[in-house]
Amino acid sequence: MLLGVAFVSAAGLAFEITLTRLFAIAQGYHFGFLAVSLALLGFGASGTALAVRPSLARGRTDEITERLAYLALSFSIGLALSYLAINYLPFDSYRIAWEPIQLLYLVLYYLALTTPFFLGGLTLGLPLAALPVDKTARVYAANLAGAGLGCIIALGSITLFDATGAVMVAAILAGFGAFVFARHATIRYLTIGVLAVFGGLLLTRPAFFDLRLSPYKSLSQTLRIPNAHLVSNAWNAYSQVQVVESSTVRSAPGLSLTYRGTMPTQRALFVDAEGISPLTNAAPRDLLDRLLPTLAYQLRPNARALIIEPGGGLEVLAALNAGARETVVLVNNPLLAEALQTWAPHIVSDPRVQIVVANTRGYLARSRERFEVVHLALGDAFHPVTAGAYSLGENYLFTREAFADYFEHLDAEGILVVHRWLQLPPAEEARAAALAMTALERNAPEEYLIALRSFSTMLLLAKRTPFTAHEIEMARAFADTYQFDWVAYPGMRANETNRFNVLREDEYARVLRQLLDSNQRARLLATHPYDITPTSDDRPFFFHFFRWEQIPQVVQLLGKLWQPFGGSGFLILIVLLALSVVISAALILLPLWALRRASGPPDHLVYFACLGIGFLLIEIPLIQRFILFLDQPVYAFATVLFTLLIASGIGSYCSARLPLRTTLIGLVVIAIALPGLLPFVFQRLIGEAFIVRALVSFMLLAPLGFLMGIPFPKGLALLKDRAPYVIPLAWGVNGCASVISSILATLGAMSFGFSAVLLAGAGAYAMALVLARQWHE
Repeated sequence: MLLGVAFVSAAGLAFEITLTRLFAIAQGYHFGFLAVSLALLGFGASGTALAVRPSLARGRTDEITERLAYLALSFSIGLALSYLAINYLPFDSYRIAWEPIQLLYLVLYYLALTTPFFLGGLTLGLPLAALPVDKTARVYAANLAGAGLGCIIALGSITLFDATGAVMVAAILAGFGAFVFARHATIRYLTIGVLAVFGGLLLTRPAFFDLRLSPYKSLSQTLRIPNAHLVSNAWNAYSQVQVVESSTVRSAPGLSLTYRGTMPTQRALFVDAEGISPLTNAAPRDLLDRLLPTLAYQLRPNARALIIEPGGGLEVLAALNAGARETVVLVNNPLLAEALQTWAPHIVSDPRVQIVVANTRGYLARSRERFEVVHLALGDAFHPVTAGAYSLGENYLFTREAFADYFEHLDAEGILVVHRWLQLPPAEEARAAALAMTALERNAPEEYLIALRSFSTMLLLAKRTPFTAHEIEMARAFADTYQFDWVAYPGMRANETNRFNVLREDEYARVLRQLLDSNQRARLLATHPYDITPTSDDRPFFFHFFRWEQIPQVVQLLGKLWQPFGGSGFLILIVLLALSVVISAALILLPLWALRRASGPPDHLVYFACLGIGFLLIEIPLIQRFILFLDQPVYAFATVLFTLLIASGIGSYCSARLPLRTTLIGLVVIAIALPGLLPFVFQRLIGEAFIVRALVSFMLLAPLGFLMGIPFPKGLALLKDRAPYVIPLAWGVNGCASVISSILATLGAMSFGFSAVLLAGAGAYAMALVLARQWHE
C-alpha cells in the first residue's frame, strides 16, 4: 500500500508542477498560481467527502485496497482528461467582463482541474482515515516522500518530452499506483490497458494533444502574420524557446527617428510564447550608430563590457559597432544561447564576444573582473504597466542588492547602462533610476546620472564618480545629432528637454528631477500613481507597480479595456483569493453541518488549519527566495519542495517518538531565524557551483522539513484516541486552509516581502503550539 501511495502522490505533484508550466505558456505567468491553488482545493475537498461519507473508509483491508485501486485508476484517467478539458474549453479571461458565458467556462475550468486532484486526494486520504493509528504516520511519510520524488520526475519529463508529455508521465505514475493497489485480475488488466494507451500517447503524441495558446500571446499574434512560420521550438525544464521567421519582423528598440535606411533581416525570439525579442545577426552600421545604448560606448571607447541578458543580440551588435574591445555576454538560459549560436552566428563568431551561460548574480559573486561598461540590455518586449503581465514574477536583476553588485564590478570610471521601455505615467524606467540612485548612495545623485529618451525607450547611465564636463558635452552632441530628448544630466536646463519627441507634458523629466532631489524624492515615491519604490532581494517584484489606490480606476475601466480585470495582474490574485475563501468556507461548513451532532472540539480543527496555513506561508516564500540562489524558478521549486517533502516524510515516520510541543517550538524558532540566515548564506555561497548550492539548500531546509512533517501525524494520532470521526474533516480543513494561505503568501510577499511572510508562518505554528498545549499531550 505504501508504494501505491507514493506513486499517486508523485503523480499529483508532477501534474501540479507541469500545470504551472502549461499555464505559463498557454495563458500567462499569473495563471500558474491557479494550478497550486486548485490542487490544494481538490485535496481539501477529498477530506470533505470522507467526512460526509465515512462509509468510504470502512471495510476490510483488502476491500480498502481494492477501493484505492479504482480511485488511483480514476485519478490517472482524470489527469489526461483534465488536460484536454482546459486545452479545449473556450475560456477567455480577456472577455469575462462583458461575456457572461465566460463565467460558466471559468466554473468548468475550475471543475476540470479540481476533479483529478479530488480523486488523488481521496486516494491519499482514505488510508489515513481507514488504517490503525500505528500505520498512519507511515502512510503520511509515503505521501510526502512520493510528492518529493514527483518534483524531480516533473523536471525530467518536461525536459525529455515537453510539458504535454509530462502530463502523460503523471498519468502513468498514477496508473502504476493503481496497479500496486490492485488485488483482482480485472482491475489489473484494466490498469495495464490504460498504461499502454498513455504510453502510446507519450511516444506518438497525436495532434489533438498539442498545447493550444491563448490568442493574446505574442507568439499567437505573430504567427497570424502572412508568411510567418516557426523555425525552431526547444524545451528545457523551465522554458520553451521559439524562433519565428517572417519578412515583417522589424524591431530596433531605442532607434533614433533620424534613421532612414533599411531594416536588417531579423527573426522573432520568444520565451514561453511571450516576450518577443528581435533576433539580429547583422545590422547596418548607420542603424547601430543611432541606437541609444551606443552612447555608453562612445563615452568609453575600446571598452571591456559586460552585457546582461541581451535577448536577440541587437545591443551586442551596437557595442561591437561602437568599438568595444571585449564583450562578456551573460545569458541565464542555455536555450537562448543556442538560439544566438544558430540564428546570430555573426555575433557569436566575433572574437571579441564571449557567451557565458550563467546566473548573473552568481557570476558576479564569483568574478573579480572589472569592466568599463556594465550593460543591462533591453531583452524583453514592451508590456503596458496596466496589463500587469509580469507583476507576479520575481526579477533578481533589478534589486538594490543587484545594482550594488553592478557598481562593484565597474572600474573607477566605469558606466552602468540600463535600457528600459517608456511607460506613462513613468514606471519601470523611474524605478530603475531609483534603484541606481539608491545603490550609488550619494548625497547629490544628479552629478552621477544621465538619462535620455527615444520615442519608446529610456537610457540611464550612472557612475560612481561625477560625469565630467567633457562626457556631458559628448552626450549632448550625441543627443543633438540623433534627436534624442534629454531627461536628466548634471546642470541640465529646463528648456533642453522635450525638443524632438515632443510630449504635451514631459512627465519623464519631471519624475527624474524629483527623484534626484532628496527633498522631493520621498513625497514623489508616496504620491506617484504607481509604486516605484526600489525593489530588494526580499521583495524582488520589479514589474509590480500596483497601489491599492488604483482600485477605483480599475473598477471604473472594468469591461472597457481589452486587458482582463481592468488591467491589473495583481488583482487576479485578489479575485482568486475571494473565490478560494468562498469555496473553502463551503467545504468546511458543509461537513461541520453534517457532523453537527458528533463534531469534535473546535480547537482540533483550528489546529489543523494552522498547520495548513503555516506550511504554505513558509514553503512559498522559500521557493521564491531560493530562485536567487538556484538560478531558475523551477530549480528552486523542485529543490525546496523535494527537500521539505522528503524531510517531512522522514519526520512523519519518526513522529511517534518525538514530542509535539518541542517540535512546534523548534519550527517557530527556525522560521523566525530564516529571514536573517538566508541572505547571510546566499551572499557568501551564491558564486559556488550549482551542486554545492543545491547541497547547501538541502542542508538548510532539511531540518525545517523534518520538523514540519511531525505536527500533522501527531495531531491525527491524538484524534484517533479522542475523536476519530473528525479525521477526514481535519484533512479537509488542512487542505482548504492551504488553498487560502498559498494565495495569501504570494500577496504578502508582493506587498511586504518574503521575511514578513515567513514570520507570519512562524505565527501560525505558534498558534498551533498554543492549541497543542490545550490538548494536554
